[in-house]
Amino acid sequence: MVQFVDRYGRRFPYLRLSVIPACNFRCTYCLPGGYRPEAGMKGPLSLAEMGRLLRGFAMLGMHKLRLTGGEPSLRRDLVRVIEMAAATPGVTKVAMTTNGCLLKRRLSDWCAAGLTALNVSVDTLDSPRFAAITGHDRLDEILAGIDLALASRLTSVKLNAVLMRGVNDEELPAWLDYLRERPLTVRFIELMQTGENRVFFQRHHVRADSLQGVLRAQGWQERARASDAGPAREFAHPDYAGRIGIIAPYSKDFCKACNRLRVTSAGDLRLCLFGEFGIPLRHYLQDDAQQPELVAAILGQIGQKHAGHALLQGHTGITPHLAATGG
Repeated sequence: MVQFVDRYGRRFPYLRLSVIPACNFRCTYCLPGGYRPEAGMKGPLSLAEMGRLLRGFAMLGMHKLRLTGGEPSLRRDLVRVIEMAAATPGVTKVAMTTNGCLLKRRLSDWCAAGLTALNVSVDTLDSPRFAAITGHDRLDEILAGIDLALASRLTSVKLNAVLMRGVNDEELPAWLDYLRERPLTVRFIELMQTGENRVFFQRHHVRADSLQGVLRAQGWQERARASDAGPAREFAHPDYAGRIGIIAPYSKDFCKACNRLRVTSAGDLRLCLFGEFGIPLRHYLQDDAQQPELVAAILGQIGQKHAGHALLQGHTGITPHLAATGG
């Protein structure tokens, strides 16, 4: 296998692939006005193009794949995408991040196709607050879908909650009650500034790493991080079935253990969520014979990955909102 390592010694077994740019939620921190396709926007990769892309990354050591969006469940052939991903030689984990809107109806199909792990975005356990954040009064339906996921054969179920000052930053007691009997991880994600949410960010940003002291004071202990894990620092407590994760992108050395790359729905490689450029790969995905060119193109770019993002300096790169690149 070709050595896939950047100039800082980081390896990349983890790929996040957006399968569709559209989203049906209107989350205040991401798409408050709803999804609007840009003029001249290219359509998402076809199933065949995705297959070639995944085989190329697998040749470079990628074995964990996360399907993202937009909202990936809006893609009509999603079951076929999951089947193709699960059948890719070298891929051992196929995860997905979703808003949960179709979880109750489609979970069994996704699991049968080969999905192994699921992340669901749930920013609050309060129904009116959930509706205010997302534009949809569907919290009870989504929570019921999460309980189904816990009873399924998925190896991992996690919830993502974006932490926002004055919105949901006082809900830790409610989450602790929720986690007492449920073997899942709730991950508190620090609100990140993007190209379109500067005013919202300034109003609602709160440092996620401030939660660590609170958790430790209550007896929560940090767990060792798996080599292919995402960026969360995860905590466990003997009195709780569930765990708590903290994703704090503004913390020191956050990018030091980066192990993931991203590809947009149109096939652009993004070395960093907040990078200044994307590298088009789609023209290498038109024929199986182009596999060597694809692998060479990816390898040729990895040396340009920076040591870290520049969020602390207010630089958000070319990411207008989190749905644009898959978060």
